[in-house]
Parts: sequence; structure tokens; C-alpha cells
Amino acid sequence: MRTAQYSPLLIVGFVVALLAGLPVASVGLNLFVGGTSDTWAHLVHTVLPDYILNSLWLCLGVGCGVGLIGVATAWLTAMHEFPGRRIFEWAMVLPLAMPAYVMAYVYTDFLQFVGPVQTALRDTFGWEHGDYWFPDIRTLPGAILMFVCVLYPYVYLLARTAFIERASGMLEAARTLGMGSWRGFFAISLPLARPAIVAGVALALMETLADYGTVAYFAVNTFTTGIYRAWFSLGDRVAAAQLAAMLLGFVLFLLMAERVSRGRARYNNTTGRNRPMAGAQLHGIKALLATLACALPLLFGFILPAVLLLKMALTEGDAQFGERFLMLSRNSFVLAGMTAIIGVLLALLMAYGARLAKSGFANGLNRLVGLGYAVPGAVIAVGVLIPVTRLDNWLSGQWLHWFGYNPGLLLTGGIAALIYAYLVRFLAVALHTVESSLAKITPSMDDAARSLGLGQSETLRRVHAPMLRGSLFTAGLLVFVDVMKELPATLVMRPFNFDTLATQAYTLASDERLAEASTAALAIVAVGLLPLIALSRQISASRRASSSSAN
Repeated sequence: MRTAQYSPLLIVGFVVALLAGLPVASVGLNLFVGGTSDTWAHLVHTVLPDYILNSLWLCLGVGCGVGLIGVATAWLTAMHEFPGRRIFEWAMVLPLAMPAYVMAYVYTDFLQFVGPVQTALRDTFGWEHGDYWFPDIRTLPGAILMFVCVLYPYVYLLARTAFIERASGMLEAARTLGMGSWRGFFAISLPLARPAIVAGVALALMETLADYGTVAYFAVNTFTTGIYRAWFSLGDRVAAAQLAAMLLGFVLFLLMAERVSRGRARYNNTTGRNRPMAGAQLHGIKALLATLACALPLLFGFILPAVLLLKMALTEGDAQFGERFLMLSRNSFVLAGMTAIIGVLLALLMAYGARLAKSGFANGLNRLVGLGYAVPGAVIAVGVLIPVTRLDNWLSGQWLHWFGYNPGLLLTGGIAALIYAYLVRFLAVALHTVESSLAKITPSMDDAARSLGLGQSETLRRVHAPMLRGSLFTAGLLVFVDVMKELPATLVMRPFNFDTLATQAYTLASDERLAEASTAALAIVAVGLLPLIALSRQISASRRASSSSAN
């Protein structure tokens, strides 16, 4: 046991956790840094109230929206039979492939004055400019709508699993006692699914607070836009870090709110039965309403924007599609590929190290690394740049002293610091996937390997790695897609004259060249579909398996 506790893998885990926590610590320390009173006072008296108020309104609107749509669609597809249910049960997750900022670009082009909707209205009714009122999508309510359309699948996935697996025996008992469908939903199913629903809403809200592209394009002042302006417009890294610390406080509040609100309540299934119930068959108007309730979020969250994006890319698209697009794709794939490979390797080492150590300290290190996904990309970017820039300047000075010339910025001048920021944010995705799969491998296999004379490294290489091959691929794919879509950290930290598909789409859209932005945006969506296709197949397979076991 002592050897396992002080194994090299545990040291690796400690170093990775230290590096993962460094950006957050760097941001937090700047709360106590003085010398920027003028800048901070200016922010406090001018834009900080807007940052706070807009962030609160975003959280309230998105939380209510994703909760309502996610729970309703999850309940319908999990507990009822109606036309199209077999398609909706897996297709409802497709909006996750559509980044919110891409959705914002598409709907702005679709709904603007010269767009097809208003043009059709003017042609149909003979209206001129000023004869009618049309809602402006580039507002705070419009931003809330964009986030709701793409983020409700977080609640849908977790709530649907909870509805299928939790206490089906209790629902059947309630029905035998005369409890109706609606009463059973509010009295039994909804309370039992509450932790899953709240977890899904919290994920959606963290993604909302972390977004930069949507709120910047819609001119909604939030903490992420403030961080970017303080860094690049005001040139004040400390002020940017202080805004980042406040944003981090919002995220930590979201993580703590559910635990505090839960109190001593417990949500355990005490029936001893987890077999899913057969879905209630809906007919007539109820079946039609159920189909519409699932079809509308899917239509506006994926189908319509995907069709519009494809149309723009094919008919207009980026004039520099050829060589320029290949360069952008190469940059994006290099960043995403390197981050995915390093992330999967570190996740495997950390998960296996915790398995060997069997100690609270090792698990605590993994949980610390896992918190990185909750930290917005803008916060991580600022937290990485501050210490890494200082290290870069020190290294340049030492290099000049040792070798007589200045090599420039070794870390921030290339992609090394950017990959570091990606790893801090997305290593949690790979770690969670690998840990879940590694936990399914019985410890007796480790004992059998040791009895055959295999050491820890050989056991990992010859026993665990082959069994984890599919999970490692999935973990790498998830990290790859997340890096492809990441915008705030890439905008802040990318080297000079180094663009990606995400930054290209944002830059073109910011210049109102929406049709040209469609090519890069469509590529991001296409890559994002890969893990969702695998997830959709898994959802369909689990439903068939559940139905078979119920029969």
C-alpha cells in the first residue's frame, strides 16, 4: 500500500492538479492587487452594473428555458408513445453540435431587415421600411433564446435518464392507487429527478456564463465581454483578472446553490426495482401536441439553422475557401488533435494512479482537475496569460544572458500556452470518461496481472489499455470537439496571425460578413456532430435494451 501511495503516477497527478489550479489561483490573487484603482473605479461606475445585471438576467432566462424544454421533452420521450418518438429520443441532442455563437450568426442573417423573413413580409403585404414592427434578435432576450435553443439537451439527457431509471415501481404503485399521470409526474417523478434536472440546468448556465461570441455579437455586456475589453482595449491585465475573478464567483455560486438548497433531502429509489415502465400510448390531440413539443425545439435548435447554414455556404460562402480554409482547418485540427492526445494520456495516468493509490488524496486531486470544466474559457485565458507571460519574459532574459540573443516569447509566442489553457478547461471531460470506464474493470484483473508477474506499467499497457480503447477514443473525440468550438480562450491567447475556424467565423460575422462566415461555422458544426451520432446510437440502443428487459 505504501508503494502505491507514493507511486510516480500519484506525483504526476499532483503536478497536473497543481498546473490545473494555477490559472484559477492567479485570477483569485488579483482580487487583492492594488495599483489599478482608477481603472477599477471606472469599471465600477460605468459598466460593472450592466455586467452583473445582464449575467443575472441571462442565468434566469436560460435556466427557466432549458429547464422547461428539457424536462418536458425528456418526460414525453421517456414515458410516452407518440408518432416520431423513436426519432426524437436521439435527435433531441443534436442542437449540442451547434455552438451558440454560430446560431446567433445564422438567425441574425435570417431575421435581419434584408433577410428572407422580412423581405417576404414586405413583398407579401406591400410594406415599406417603418410600416411595421419586427423584433430585433440582437438583444438580451435574443441571446437568451439562442442559449436555450442549443443548451436544453443538457437537461434533456440527464432528466430523461432519471425518468427512465428512477423508481418506476413507485409510479406503478401510484397508478394502482388511482394517481393520475400529471399528479404522478409532479408528486413522484419530478422530485426524484430533481438532482439530475438541476445538474443539467447548472451545466447550461455555466456554458452561458462562459460564452463570448454570442453576447459580443449581440452587444450584450457581460463579464466575458468585459474581460476581453479590459485586456485589449484598456490594456489592464489586473482589471481583466479582477473581472475574471467575479465571473468565477458566479460559477462557484451556481455549483454551491444546489447543494445548499437540497439540504438534508435525499432522492433514493427505495423500491428495489429499476425496470422501466412501458410508455403510455398517446392518441389524437395529445399525440399531436407531444409531437409538436418535441419537433419545435429540434426545428429551431438544429434543423432550421443547419439548413440555412448549408444554404449560405453553398450559394455564397467564404471567398477564400480554398487555401485560406485549408490553413484554418489545419490550425484548428492541430490544436484540437494535440490537446486531445495529451488530455487522454494525462487522464489515463491520473485515473489509473487513483485506482492504484486507493486514497482520498488521489481522488481529491482528480476532483480538483475536474473543476476546470466549470471555469469559463475567458477566466482560464487570463489566469494562464498572467503567470506564463512572466515566465516567458524571465526565460527570454535568461536566454539573452546565456546565449547573447533574445529568442522572443517561447510560450505565449506559439501555441504552447494556448494548449495549456485548453487542457486546464477540457481535461475534466477526458478524465470523467476514462474514470467511468476504468471503474467497470474489476479489481480482480489487477490481482491476476500481479500474480503473473506484471508490474503496474505493464498491467496498464497490456490489460487496461486494450479494454479502454473505445473509451479513450471517445474521450479524445469529446476533447477534440470542445477545442474546435472554444472561442474566448482562443481569441485571447492565439499567437499573432494565427486563426482557427472559430475565430474566422467570429471575425467575419463581426464584420457583418455573415454569408462568408458560414463556411467555417458549418465545418465546426459538422465536426461537432461526430460524438453526437455516437451518443444518439447509444440512446437508441439503451432504449431497445430497456424495452427488452421490460418485456
